[in-house]
Amino acid sequence: MNTPLILLTNDDGIHAPGLRLLADALAPLGEVVVYAPDRQRSAVGHGVSLHQPLRVTATAPGWNMVDGTPADCLILAIRGLLGRRPDLVVSGINPGANLGDDVTYSGTVAGAFEGMLLGIHSFAVSNVNHRPKHFSSAAKVAHRVAASILARGLPDDTCLNVNIPDLPFEELKGMAFTCMGQRNYMDEIVTRQDPRGGTYYWIGGAEPEHEESAGSDFEAIAKGQVSVTPLYRNLTHHAALEQMQAGAPLF
Repeated sequence: MNTPLILLTNDDGIHAPGLRLLADALAPLGEVVVYAPDRQRSAVGHGVSLHQPLRVTATAPGWNMVDGTPADCLILAIRGLLGRRPDLVVSGINPGANLGDDVTYSGTVAGAFEGMLLGIHSFAVSNVNHRPKHFSSAAKVAHRVAASILARGLPDDTCLNVNIPDLPFEELKGMAFTCMGQRNYMDEIVTRQDPRGGTYYWIGGAEPEHEESAGSDFEAIAKGQVSVTPLYRNLTHHAALEQMQAGAPLF
């Protein structure tokens, strides 16, 4: 039986400490290969670089730096450069939560979603603190999730979004399978002038609010639980589709 091939990526760049922790945690489970961006790519979502060439640089055995997005990294690796299909794709470990509507912006989650689109069992993993004190807890959780997926697989067209409270591993209150909660982003536009008098803008603002609804990823984190949310490939809103099909035609 072949040794499982585990492909890692992230959106924080190849030098991010969370990526090294993840690689070390998953090494006992198989052959670990890394294709990760050359720099910070947080909040790039599922972007693909269609209008620029991409370069890949080997930085160490099994470690490859790509001047592109997390999705670029996986497309290059899986469709051409790896030589064989991986058994598992893992994206992370991200410092900072990817909860609720964050998944639509997150490059970390996009890495797992792209893996799923390419037909590989995949999950994203995040520590909910932007400056984690207990990064190792997320690494241990990632090991357990990866071992489970390698043994049992995942449903078709599904990837997992895993978020871990920033707690010592022994203080985690178990795991919960959750649905996505909802964010209320508090974005502000900050306007500034450059030295030549030109105007530029920063998109920023306060920490977003959220709705801690029953069964949601936010609720699990608030309880000190690991949140595991299955994300599905088909984004169709079927109830709305049925309602629209039963109503008057748009044209």
